[in-house]
Amino acid sequence: MKKISEIKDKDVDLLVAYLLRYGVLLASGIALLGGIIYLIQHGQEAIPDYTFFHGEEDGYTTYRGIVEGALTGSAREIIQLGVLALIATPILRVFCSLIAFALERDKMYVLITLIVLSVMLTSIFGGLKV
Repeated sequence: MKKISEIKDKDVDLLVAYLLRYGVLLASGIALLGGIIYLIQHGQEAIPDYTFFHGEEDGYTTYRGIVEGALTGSAREIIQLGVLALIATPILRVFCSLIAFALERDKMYVLITLIVLSVMLTSIFGGLKV
């Protein structure tokens, strides 16, 4: 195991690359699983009537509803969980970069990365229903 002072830029680049690669694969796998379950459960249903718009229930629009629904095996929430995992992947990447810059004591990049992270989190959680 390397000490913090021994961590190089190449190590951080590899960590970020693996995080992005496996994050996208995990998110895709979750969404694919949800899609397969959805087709098994609803594949023979009639085509829905799109004449009128009907809003979605909380299960599809809140984080808590998505997680609870996914844990119960609901296909739509499992697909939504895959989308949330896909959204979380670049956020984790920026967070890992923030940690790496902090360990390198690079104040300028820490500040820039904090700004980027705060913009990302504000755009995601700013419209959150309470």
